[in-house]
Amino acid sequence: MNEFIDVFSGSDPSNVATSVKLILLLTVFSLAPGILILMTSFTRIIIVLSFVRTSLATQQMPPNQVLIGLALFLTFFIMAPTFNEVYDEALEPLFAEEITLDEAYDHASEPMKEFMAKHTRQKDLALFLEYAQVEKPESIEDVPLTALVPAFAISELKTAFQMGFMIFIPFLVIDMAVASILMSMGMMMLPPVMISLPFKILLFVLVDGWYLVTSSLLQGF
Repeated sequence: MNEFIDVFSGSDPSNVATSVKLILLLTVFSLAPGILILMTSFTRIIIVLSFVRTSLATQQMPPNQVLIGLALFLTFFIMAPTFNEVYDEALEPLFAEEITLDEAYDHASEPMKEFMAKHTRQKDLALFLEYAQVEKPESIEDVPLTALVPAFAISELKTAFQMGFMIFIPFLVIDMAVASILMSMGMMMLPPVMISLPFKILLFVLVDGWYLVTSSLLQGF
C-alpha cells in the first residue's frame, strides 16, 4: 500500500511518468462507454432493435436489458477483428514495453479509423472538417478523430433510422388494415392496436423476424 502511495507522492521522474500513465488509463476507462457507443457498431444495432420493439408495439417486450445485452454481444462479434488488431498492434507491444504510450495510441487509432471511415458518409465527414477548417486529408490516418467520430455517429444514426423505417412499413400496413376493418364494422371504441398486436407478432414469427433483422445488421457491416 505504501509503495502505491509513493508512486503518486514521490518526485522521482519515473514515479511521475507512472502516475501520468495511471491517470490516462483511468481516463480511458471512464470514457469506455462513450467509446463503445460512438466508435463501434453499437449505436446502429441498439436503435434498430428499439425500432423493432416499437413497431411491434409490445411495450417492454423484449426488456431493455435483453436488447442492450444482444446489442453488446453483436457489437463484440462485429468488432472482433478490429479489437484483435488493436490488441496485437497497440496493447500487447505496450504491455511488453516495446512501444511508448503515444505510439500505442497511434497504432490503436488506425484500425478504429479504418472501421469508422468505411461506414461514414463523405458528406458528414466534410461537414466537420470544414467547420474545424482542417485541410483535406490525404489518407485515413490523417483524419482527426475529433472530426471522424461525430461524422461516424450521425452516419450511423441515418442508417439506423433508414432500417427502422423499412421495419415499420409492414406493421403500419397491418395497423391501417385493422383500423379500417374496425371502422367499417362500427367498432370505433375498440383500440385497433389491441387487435393488430397478435397479427403483428404472428407475422414477425412466421417470417423469422429476429433472424432477418440480425442478418441485415451483420451484412451492413
